Amino acid sequence: MLKQERADYICHRLAELYPETPVPLDHTNPFTLLIAVLLSAQCTDARVNLVTPALFRQADSARKMVRLSVEEIDDIVRPCGLAPRKATAIRGLSEILLRKHGGEVPADLEALEELPGVGHKTASVVMAQAFGEPAFPVDTHIHRLAQRWKLSNGHSVQRTELDLKKLFPRDSWNQLHLRIIFYGREHCSARGCDGTKCEICRTLFPRRRNPVKIKK
Repeated sequence: MLKQERADYICHRLAELYPETPVPLDHTNPFTLLIAVLLSAQCTDARVNLVTPALFRQADSARKMVRLSVEEIDDIVRPCGLAPRKATAIRGLSEILLRKHGGEVPADLEALEELPGVGHKTASVVMAQAFGEPAFPVDTHIHRLAQRWKLSNGHSVQRTELDLKKLFPRDSWNQLHLRIIFYGREHCSARGCDGTKCEICRTLFPRRRNPVKIKK
């Protein structure tokens, strides 16, 4: 198959496997989604979902979050790791949202990226999942599978994002990035498949025999 043929097959098959694409992180508004995504850095979604209810009961908005100290936030989010850096970022971005955006999460990628602790991937997730704006956040699963499926060379996460955006229709990005994550977790995990075992890998590369070496 040519690269575009592989991309078309992947898009079609994943839509069959995952007709519904629920957002993995529990949230009730753009602010709680932003905080949950920030906490998910180097942490599983499942653990974040265990931790955030206690935080959001006290502060589900920027205005409420600034009433908590960094130490109070840290006490709650510590199981997510990278504390107190995440707690400091949460408190800091809440202050900026109040000062510059009336307490609301801006539906603007560049404005989001200016917030403490919010990188391009986090901002892209918020744009896609909170505001429905087409985005293609690339996490470790997507970066890995793009290489296994020869959709990108793995040179960088930024390169992978650009390559995938060229291959897939813009109106598919928001659902597709979740579908690839779901498939990577369930069928083509780092340990469960080496590029030769899962359904999509075998379909795309029926003659492949050797494991695929992944660039980090």
